[in-house]
Amino acid sequence: MTAGALARRGFGDGARSVRLMAESGLDPGSHAVIVDALSAAPDPDLALLGLTRLVERSTEAEEIRTALVEDAELRSRLISVLGASTALTDHLARHPGDWRELLGADAARLPGTEELRTGLLHTVGADPNSPAPTADLSDGEPADVAHALRLAYRRRVLRLAGRDLTGLQSLDEVAAELADLASATLEGALAIARAQFPDDAARCRIAVIGMGKCGGRELNYVSDVDVVFVAEPLDDTVDTEAALRSGSRLAAAMMRIPGETDAEGTLWEVDPALRPEGKNGPLVRPLSGHLAYYERWAKTWEFQALLKARPIAGDPELGAAYVQAISPLVWQAAGRKNFVEDVQAMRRRVEAHIPRAEADRQLKLGPGGLRDIEFAVQLLQLVHGRTDETLRSGGTLVALDALSHGGYVGRDDAAEMADAYRFLRRVEHLLQLYRLRRTHLLPDPKTASGQDELRRLGRSLGFGVNPVADLTATWRRRAGQVRTLHEKLFYRPLLKAVARLPGEEARLSTAQAGARLEALGFTDPRGALRHLESLTAGVTRRAAILRTLLPVMLGWFADAPNPDAGLLGFRQVSEALGTTPWYLRLLRDDVRVAERMAWLLGTSRYVTDLLLRAPESVAVLADDSDLRQRRNVELIVEADAALRRHDTAENQVAAVRALRRRELLRTAAADLLGVTGVDGVGDALTAISAVTIDAALRAATERVAHQRGEEPCTRLCVIGMGRFGGNELTYASDADVMYVHAPLPGADTAAATETAGAIVRELTRLLELPAAEPPVRLDAALRPEGKNGPMVRTLDSYAAYYQRWSASWESQALLRAIPIAGDAELGERFTALIDPIRYPKDGISVKTLLEIRRLKARMESERLPRGADPTLHTKLGRGGLSDVEWVAQLIQLRHAHEIPELRTTGTIRVLDVAVERGLLDVDDAATLEVAWRLASRVRGAIMLVRNKGGDLIPADLRERTAVAAALGYGSEDEAEGPGERLLEEYRRATRRARAVMERVFYDS
Repeated sequence: MTAGALARRGFGDGARSVRLMAESGLDPGSHAVIVDALSAAPDPDLALLGLTRLVERSTEAEEIRTALVEDAELRSRLISVLGASTALTDHLARHPGDWRELLGADAARLPGTEELRTGLLHTVGADPNSPAPTADLSDGEPADVAHALRLAYRRRVLRLAGRDLTGLQSLDEVAAELADLASATLEGALAIARAQFPDDAARCRIAVIGMGKCGGRELNYVSDVDVVFVAEPLDDTVDTEAALRSGSRLAAAMMRIPGETDAEGTLWEVDPALRPEGKNGPLVRPLSGHLAYYERWAKTWEFQALLKARPIAGDPELGAAYVQAISPLVWQAAGRKNFVEDVQAMRRRVEAHIPRAEADRQLKLGPGGLRDIEFAVQLLQLVHGRTDETLRSGGTLVALDALSHGGYVGRDDAAEMADAYRFLRRVEHLLQLYRLRRTHLLPDPKTASGQDELRRLGRSLGFGVNPVADLTATWRRRAGQVRTLHEKLFYRPLLKAVARLPGEEARLSTAQAGARLEALGFTDPRGALRHLESLTAGVTRRAAILRTLLPVMLGWFADAPNPDAGLLGFRQVSEALGTTPWYLRLLRDDVRVAERMAWLLGTSRYVTDLLLRAPESVAVLADDSDLRQRRNVELIVEADAALRRHDTAENQVAAVRALRRRELLRTAAADLLGVTGVDGVGDALTAISAVTIDAALRAATERVAHQRGEEPCTRLCVIGMGRFGGNELTYASDADVMYVHAPLPGADTAAATETAGAIVRELTRLLELPAAEPPVRLDAALRPEGKNGPMVRTLDSYAAYYQRWSASWESQALLRAIPIAGDAELGERFTALIDPIRYPKDGISVKTLLEIRRLKARMESERLPRGADPTLHTKLGRGGLSDVEWVAQLIQLRHAHEIPELRTTGTIRVLDVAVERGLLDVDDAATLEVAWRLASRVRGAIMLVRNKGGDLIPADLRERTAVAAALGYGSEDEAEGPGERLLEEYRRATRRARAVMERVFYDS
């Protein structure tokens, strides 16, 4: 085969490859399968050079070539090893006969843990069945026996690499076998140490506790083996101090053997730095010493390290006793103060110490690296493992699977993280396998050698055409995925909330729940317990997530005014949504949603009712931006789409009313959560009501036209009045309206009026039709002649009426009139018509002023409910909404004709302009505004809490306390409680407002 042909098959130096093939006795014809295998190796040149060295050093060269031709499995394993690892190639060059380690059925079989231990103990001449295996040094020096142990270890690694590189073992199996092999090696090294120091071995029992990756059975090819030593006297005749000195000598001797360098090189370092007090602490402690330290002095990171603790060598009973004693401390560590914050801070410190030049190539420590996965998994384990024993595993992948199965991590997130972990560990293994050196750093692609190494890695991972680019792109993608998931899981607020729970409360039990519920303030603990049992029963994923979440949520329900109603509402919403995946993810991954749900459901029957009508609306609680008022244009576009989407007027308006219901929920939630204020509530409620009425008017018009077989002969406009016109709607407000129409040219006025009336009747029917959505109640009582007057008038009829019959109260009512739906041009004409009436050119006469004052006094005496406390009625009471609004409206009637800025429908805007123009003292205006805003908020809160309107502050203490809580009065505000605090502030604000009103309105 020519040099060019070899180059085309992936060999870097074709001429050199031809020479090496000749030197190794390979004939491209008779050995074609070998050449094919070499060209498919991770590094064909490296594999060919290694094979040449092997056959040159071996006395079995021809046997090797024949076996490679005849045995496809041997050929695949041996050439994969030669093409991926210069260190194992060096081993084969030193020990040519070890090629047989890759031959036959044994080479493809996964060895068991005990097989590895037994094999390496036999290597040092120790009895595997002895309680304290001791090496046989009769035929050699300790160094010779240690060399034999290291050589046996290398042979096992060679055999493992053959299986690993040819896909016979999964990453999980490879890592576990490496950990078991390290444990067996330490067992052999300890046997040598016992033989070296027989007196010490006779004084103590010693156990080696594996930590880190060895403890978790997820070791790398080359990694420090983290250990902790525990020793006890062999019997009562031995002094403890003497036993510990002996244990220290045995431990030190054992540690030296894997770390020494000879012809086989260094295997790995044994690192005891994770012991109590670290490098400053004694190497060996008794079990009681370990316990005393961890109970009193241990830091958060030490419990995180102990999560993977596992006996790996030495006295098995002592090792088991250590783990049994330490485990309860580990799984209660999350209850320590600032535990979660400490773990998070430690991860940030690790990341901060990475050299900047290496950060984007660090497989282990860098952003998106292995540590991101491991820290996230360990933190979740430690927090939730307090009560869920299925999470108590030292292995990252096993733990991740348990977290997913238990609902603590989403299935997709867990699968994505597990795939990324396996990829990163696979790359790490291949990097280390090359020279059998500890490294976690990807080669630098800016160098030629780095490009060569990346090419070898890429080919090892199965990337074909462009292995360097494909490997780099996959690494970037995986790192990005890991970083995103790490931040999502590692900084999840639920972790802190669960960690702060007392240990006994982290998971509910039937026996404890009743007392806890009563202590939290549930008035019906048995009923609450039934709700909890219903939510958490069974083995479903939903139940698992709720079992984790509800202990935390109980505290949030308890903070709400009505915990029982909150829990019931939560159960109803959760059952309505069932196993909806996004709902469960939302609760688990964004704890703020669960906290907000608990508060809203335990505070507001109004919100609960809206949520139960459409439980999927809970999604808006995830982000403050979703709670803010939507732009009018967005609402109009959505309403238009609803009209186009449905065929019948009933379905069209039902869809628009559903839009309104979503906006009502959005507004109420934003109000109760402090995202918006009273002005925002008025704006949002007015806007969605106007959009709903306008869309319903179009549907009604189309329905009447269809029924009559012709287009309406008139144009119709809806005029907003009262709080609707003032952009100050509340949750309980009806929509005060008037209707004006204008017949089309040539149309009969009577027929046009009858058609307009039919449209209004249809509009009212559609908006108040019994349905799942809240109705929109239209109130036309402010029309000319009130309830006795016609529902619909022409523009000319309004003009005639106002010119001849208009009363002073009607001029005052028109101050808030504004077109809100229907024909815009007609609305402008109506506004032009009423402006001279509501903004009289010469102001108002003394007679009109007296009439207005008498009307105000009569309203207070006649319309205030019998027996009602006038200081607590938010609308008609002293210093309430009516007082402030009538002051503002009187200012408008007197001065709006000369001050255009007063021609507004909003109360607070009138007060502001009055101050700017010197019509009202600034302090008086501030006093009126404070009272108006407070009364508006209280009125809204009453509706939110009770889900029915009411103008009186509740007399019932529990209900008043709930209203106060909805307004943000905390239980810690005053000793007398939030309800009394609300009363005090309300009475003070309205008393001051009443004094201003009497002085300004009555000139007193």
